[in-house]
Amino acid sequence: MSLLLGFGLLTCIASSESSSVFVLKGQDVRLDVQENVKLKEIEIFKWTFRSENIVRCTDTLSVRVSPEYNNRVEFYTGNFSLLLKNLQQNDSGPYTAVVNGDKEKTIIAYLLIVQERVEPPVLTVDSVSTINATCNVTVTCRGQNTSVTSSCNSSTCSQVGGESRGAETATVPLLSVYVAGGFIICNQSNQVSWANDTKEIVELCPMKSGCWSIAPGNHHDQLGLVKNHLCDKNENQNGNTLLDCLVFLIIYSVMIIYAKYFQSFHSEQNPYLFSLVLFRSSVLTSRIQF
Repeated sequence: MSLLLGFGLLTCIASSESSSVFVLKGQDVRLDVQENVKLKEIEIFKWTFRSENIVRCTDTLSVRVSPEYNNRVEFYTGNFSLLLKNLQQNDSGPYTAVVNGDKEKTIIAYLLIVQERVEPPVLTVDSVSTINATCNVTVTCRGQNTSVTSSCNSSTCSQVGGESRGAETATVPLLSVYVAGGFIICNQSNQVSWANDTKEIVELCPMKSGCWSIAPGNHHDQLGLVKNHLCDKNENQNGNTLLDCLVFLIIYSVMIIYAKYFQSFHSEQNPYLFSLVLFRSSVLTSRIQF
């Protein structure tokens, strides 16, 4: 069972023996007594930390706080709850409410765990590849004392290296890598805080098969034929992306030179001549084997 208790950000996980309470360092927490306590004559209610007393309350509701806890705690005689202030990591440990009379009775026990806010993780890109028109990005997520390497596409990530843990420990936060909203997310969290680093997939993955797009302009459709031919060819062969695109850029540059040359004649036939050159170039490209 998971509950939100006290002041600030914390989590309470109840068990049959005690309740584990996680609280952010520097925050306050209130430990409540779950049952209605009525002290009989000569009975004493007290809160203890490990073996030392924090506060004692008699049947006459006379309260005594141990000197080392002055200004650090508040005790409520109405319901016997205890407020712990500005918690530090050395405040972690067992807290117990007991009633002393003819015999000692434990009312409730808490295991308090104070955690620091997690540090932001660092997400780095190791490699980017395209296989069967699917962009795959290998990333490494580095956190506190651990790291995870994952292979991600546009919808999911799978771990390929680093530590594998299902939950954080008291000293090591949980580190996870996943895809959401078009981002690869490296998330580090513990019971009281979280932080992440992200990379946008569209910025990591090039356009179709790595070929550059052509800016709109005259004869865009004809140039698109050459571009699409190279991209489709590359998809079938799964390689030589750089060489294919280099050939395309050379052809594109030649086309621009021819366009400027033909346009200098101010002839209505120029567009047809330019289209013919593009067509012959695309035919030439189709004969290139990489």
